[in-house]
Amino acid sequence: MDELDYRFLCELAAQLRVDSVRAAAAAGSGHPTSSMSAAELMAVLLARHLRVDVENPANPANDHLIFSKGHASPLLYAMLKAAGVVTDEELLTFRRRGSRLEGHPTPEVPFVDVATGSLGFGLPVGVGLALSARRLDRLPYHVWVLCGDSELAEGSMWEAFEHAGHEGLNNLTAIIDVNRLGQHGPTRHGWDLGAYAARLGAFGWHTIEIDGHDPGQIDYALADARATRRRPTAIIARTCKGRGVSAVENREGKHGKPLEDAEQALGELGGPRALTVRVTPPDAPVTPYRYADGALDLPKYAVGEQVATRTAFGEALAALGTARGDVVALDGEVADSTKLEAFAKAHPERFFECYIAEQQMVAAAVGMDARGWTPYAATFAAFLTRAYDFVRMAAVSRAGICLVGSHGGVSIGEDGPSQMGLEDLAAFRAVHGSTVLYPCDANQTARLVADMAAMEGVRYLRTTRGETPVIYGPDEEFPVGGCKILRTGGQATVVAAGVTVHEALAAADLLAEDGVSVTVVDAYSIKPLDSPELVEMAEATGKVVTVEDHWPEGGLGDAVLSALAGSPVRVRKLGVSGMPGSATAQEQLEDAGIDRHAIREAVLSLLR
Repeated sequence: MDELDYRFLCELAAQLRVDSVRAAAAAGSGHPTSSMSAAELMAVLLARHLRVDVENPANPANDHLIFSKGHASPLLYAMLKAAGVVTDEELLTFRRRGSRLEGHPTPEVPFVDVATGSLGFGLPVGVGLALSARRLDRLPYHVWVLCGDSELAEGSMWEAFEHAGHEGLNNLTAIIDVNRLGQHGPTRHGWDLGAYAARLGAFGWHTIEIDGHDPGQIDYALADARATRRRPTAIIARTCKGRGVSAVENREGKHGKPLEDAEQALGELGGPRALTVRVTPPDAPVTPYRYADGALDLPKYAVGEQVATRTAFGEALAALGTARGDVVALDGEVADSTKLEAFAKAHPERFFECYIAEQQMVAAAVGMDARGWTPYAATFAAFLTRAYDFVRMAAVSRAGICLVGSHGGVSIGEDGPSQMGLEDLAAFRAVHGSTVLYPCDANQTARLVADMAAMEGVRYLRTTRGETPVIYGPDEEFPVGGCKILRTGGQATVVAAGVTVHEALAAADLLAEDGVSVTVVDAYSIKPLDSPELVEMAEATGKVVTVEDHWPEGGLGDAVLSALAGSPVRVRKLGVSGMPGSATAQEQLEDAGIDRHAIREAVLSLLR
C-alpha cells in the first residue's frame, strides 16, 4: 500500500476508536477499551479485504464477519457507520431502549448473522458458516471472526479450532485480538503470541503473528489468509487495550466501563472524524447451491408393531431429506444409537460428523441456519446439556434449529444415570420461543419429525431407546400444542408423554379391574401445552396424575400445572425422584415409581 492508503487506514482506525468512545459515553456503559484495541484490525479489514454488498445484506456472495468478542460491539457499530449502514445519530442510540444497537450484537443489525456476547460462541458458528460455504452453498465467500484472547480459555473455541483444522476450512480466518487484559486481570498467556501460535499450529491452522496496530502488517496478514489453501488461518495480533488514550491504555480495571473523561479522550484521539468507506462488493452475483426436492414418503408402521421412536426418527428424517433439499443433519458421533445413520446413508452429502463436540455441533447448526438451511442435530439427550449455552444463544440469535435427544429417561435401562437424559425437558422448556415434543410411538414420531422442519425457533424432540408398541395409525395428525385423548373415564385423568403413555394405558386397565375409570391423555406437545381438551378433561374429573420419565422439576408435570393454573383441579406429579442405578428398562420404571403400578396407586390415593 502507498503512503496515502496507510494514512487513511490510520485515520479510519482513529475514527473507529473515537466513535466507540462516543457510543459508550452516550450510553453510560459498554466496552470501549476492548473496541479500541482492535481498531486497526477492523479498519484494514473493512477498507481492503471484506467483500460485502452494502446495499444488499442478503447477497449470498457476501463475506461474513462475526464478532466472537461480542462485547466489542461499539467497534462493530462504528464500522457500520463508516460503511454508511447506520447514521451517526443512530450510533449514539447505543444501548438505549428500542435501539437495534444493543449492548451485544444481534441479527436485528444488518450483516450480523448471529447474536454474540457469550464468549466462545462466535468462532464455532463461523465454522458452521464456512462448512456451509464449502459443502452446501458451494460459494466462495470468506468467514472472518474477531476473537478475544480471553475467550481462548473456553473449551468451545478449541472444539472449533480442531474441527476447522480437520476440515481444512481455508475460507475461515480467526483474527485474535491479543490485548493481554481480560475482565479481571491479565489473560492466561498475556502477550506471548508464540504460545497461541504453537497451540493453533498443532490444530492444523496456518498462523501469522503481527503487530495489531500496524496497518501494513495487518494488510499483509489478511491477504495471506484469503490466499491460503487447505487450512484455516489465525492472525494472532498483539494489541493494547484502550489504545490511544493514556488514562486507560494497557491499564487494569478499565474493562466494561465508559471512559471517565470522554471529552479528554476524544481530544487525545484527535477528535471526531467523518470518513466513509466504500466497501468492496463481491465479484459477481451468484446463486447458492440447493439440492433437489422430492416427494415426502414418511415411513408407516402397523398398529401393534414394536418400534423404538429413535428408529422412527432416523427413518423419518431420511425421508424428509429426500422431500426437502434444505434439510441437513449433524451428528455427535452417536449416529448408530440415535439412528441418524439412516440419513447419513441416504444423503451423505448433507450429513456432518461433528464428533463428540456437542457445542460445535449446535453452533454449526446455527451457522447453517443463518445460510438458510434446515439443520437437525442429534445426540443423547443427556449430552445436549453440554451445549446448553449454545442453545440459549441460538434463541437469542433468532435461529431455527431442530435438536433431537435420544436415550431419554431411566427407561434406557442398564447404562445407568450418566447416560440418562433426565433434565432435558425442563432445560428446553426454559428456552425462549422453544418447542418441546415427546412422541410415544413410531408414527407419531415420524409425523412430528416432518412437522418440525416448518416450525420456528429452537425445536426439541425427545426419543426413546427401547421399542414401544405403535398405537396410532400412519395418517394421524399431531398439531403442536395439542394432545391426544386415548381413554375417557370419569374419576381421574392421567397425563403422560413418551414411554409413560404405555404405562398409563396399562394402569388404566388395572384400574378398570378395581372398578375405577380414568381418562388417559398423551401430552406429546410438552411446550406449547395449551390444549383446551386437556383442561376440559382435567376439570371434568377434578383429579390429575402426571407421570414422566424425567426429574419432577420442570418437565411434563410442571407444564400441566401451568396449563391448569387457576383451576381447582388436584394434581399429583410422578417423576424420577431418586438417583437411578443399573437395571432393566422395566425395573428402572418400577424403581423410579413411574410404572403402571405406581400410576394405579397414585390414582387410588387421590380418590381416597
